Amino acid sequence: MECGQGLGFEHGILWERFMAAGNDGDRLEAVGRVNERFHEALRPIGALLVDVFHYAGLFVIGAATVWSAGASFVEIMQKKPHASLEDLLLLFIFLEIGAMVGIYFKTNHMPVRFLIYVAITAVTRHMIGVVNHSPTAPMEVIAVAGTILMLALALLTIRYASFRFPSGPPRAESFKTDLDPPGR
Repeated sequence: MECGQGLGFEHGILWERFMAAGNDGDRLEAVGRVNERFHEALRPIGALLVDVFHYAGLFVIGAATVWSAGASFVEIMQKKPHASLEDLLLLFIFLEIGAMVGIYFKTNHMPVRFLIYVAITAVTRHMIGVVNHSPTAPMEVIAVAGTILMLALALLTIRYASFRFPSGPPRAESFKTDLDPPGR
């Protein structure tokens, strides 16, 4: 039995073209060309589905961030006579997450720096909560302060490395940071 017989292709156009290709090397080359055309036809569809997934995910994360920030703000306004430093830091975390989503939406790059900003803010908020609401061992405060210091050093390292060794093409004019010189 020849390759492909018994699979229902014996009388089809593809089978005739495949058998007319000649020797096995020509047949494998023909299969390779069909495979390339198949991938070329499906690649745009795959790229579209990935983009749809990214944008849908960004909108969901953005909406959840706005919803959580709004709920936290309403809770602060209803239950407390004034906002505490912990409350302000929580709102700042929501702001940073929103900025991160916005930057990813504009540039399709996830800025690791913003994740570290969120981590520093969250650890600081935790430290303030622990110190204000319960007796705390000095070693715990030192450990949390050390965590903040390590995160700050990681941030410094990332900023230095990205300034000293930039990757990829320069940013678009519409996206400026505090590192950009004036007039650029």
